[in-house]
Amino acid sequence: MTATLPETTGITGQMIIAGAHVRGSGQPVRAFNPATGETLEPAYHYGDSSHVDAACSAAAEAFAAYRATTAEQRAQFLEAIAANIEAVKDAIIARATAESGLPTARITGEVGRTTGQLRLFAGVLREGSWNHAVIDPAQPDRQPAPRPDIRQRSIALGPVAVFGASNFPLAFSVAGGDTASALAAGCPVVVKGHDAHPGTSELVGRAVTDAVAAAGLPAGTFSLLFGDGPDLGTTLVTDPRIKAVGFTGSRSGGTALVAAAAARPEPIPVYAEMSSINPVFLLDGALATRGAQLGEAFVASLTMGSGQFCTNPGLVIAVDGPGLDGFVAAARDALTGSPATPMLTPGIARSYATGVDALTQHAELVGRGQPGDSECACHAALFTTDAATFLKSEALQAEVFGSSSLIVRCKDAAEMRTVASTIEGQLTATVHADESDYASAGELLPLLELKAGRILFDGWPTGVEVGHAMVHGGPYPATSDSRTTSVGARAIERFLRPVSYQNVPKALLPSAIADGNPDKIWRRVDGQLTHD
Repeated sequence: MTATLPETTGITGQMIIAGAHVRGSGQPVRAFNPATGETLEPAYHYGDSSHVDAACSAAAEAFAAYRATTAEQRAQFLEAIAANIEAVKDAIIARATAESGLPTARITGEVGRTTGQLRLFAGVLREGSWNHAVIDPAQPDRQPAPRPDIRQRSIALGPVAVFGASNFPLAFSVAGGDTASALAAGCPVVVKGHDAHPGTSELVGRAVTDAVAAAGLPAGTFSLLFGDGPDLGTTLVTDPRIKAVGFTGSRSGGTALVAAAAARPEPIPVYAEMSSINPVFLLDGALATRGAQLGEAFVASLTMGSGQFCTNPGLVIAVDGPGLDGFVAAARDALTGSPATPMLTPGIARSYATGVDALTQHAELVGRGQPGDSECACHAALFTTDAATFLKSEALQAEVFGSSSLIVRCKDAAEMRTVASTIEGQLTATVHADESDYASAGELLPLLELKAGRILFDGWPTGVEVGHAMVHGGPYPATSDSRTTSVGARAIERFLRPVSYQNVPKALLPSAIADGNPDKIWRRVDGQLTHD
């Protein structure tokens, strides 16, 4: 069965290369509504190496002019993208809801997050600290040798390839955080849209393209391609004109792109967000006072969005005892009443079912949610095991993308810390603790700092605030580079590099490090932060 949404009949089924709408020549793909089983029109045809070449050539040609824009010009450009998205948000919400099976409220919130990210980076550009402007004035009379005038600022890396994510058709896709931060840095962007939501991608891509034209920027500042990941995706990453990559997806996909980028004659950075099971540590005092309440809240987080979040709580760790028993009982009861909800694609649903089957072979089943009738239905699952078994099993530590989680019963707090020190790198680590648990939490915290990019207390990891202090990253395999974040103000740093200017004539200095501070930004002058 096929369906065309009247709200989005303006969709063309075409890629966008430097402002031009181009139909691919490869295999056709159509979006699929996992909630209804309908295939959505129109068809999108995969691009090939010629399309990658055209997009990368245009991006390289645009780079000099785009990176020469002022921070204020780029800020206004990002704000224009946000305004364009809001102008067609009804069409975007209708199409994204149909393509993902996610509820309208979730997609509406994601529109707001996407426009909020764009405006956040507009503010970052105006504030100016992203320049990392440093001035060490000349000291001609210094002994035993004079010091030259040395100044430093950050510049854009070059064209960036961005891969849209399956589970966030807006916030981690065409105009999501990777694109917003790269454009803010002064880098043209070539996006590979995700097959799960091509119509949404085109609508947002057109919003970006219209903003490019209205700002008078080079058309190659932005392009949107569709294509096979191992083929077109690898071709894009290995194109010599691409200087960095942003990716959100599977561990296998991310590591393949990292390997391809590293094998280039000129290796480039790949900022890949990949695999995380986001451990939750329940300490004794918290379990004793609110174990049942925690069990219910845990299931709400576990089943949110069919568990298709990169911060899904896929692991719970606690000391065995009555408090944990109460938690498990409450979680089982809440899970039993949890309805089946659609996963994003049939392929993701099949992978989830395979992962749950694998857990069944290695752990004890606690309970399952309600089964569903459709091929995309997520049948939630909860398992338990002991710490000794968990520590010996790679299968129990593997991510299962969806509403599945494993409870690890520890003998004591020492064994809990052993588990914490053994698990792989994570995006998040959560601790539930009462005041009586603070001593134990204090021993746990240094271990978690080495394992996760974000540590949170008395909450749940699903939901990532977009702000200046957020870190959405972590040690491998959570990400390919734990020094960075893909969410928040510091994401711009991924697409910048420092340059020093020694004894450059004052008339030729960039404004960020020029005398008189024409940009009115904070700078470190002779070791001291100043706004003068």
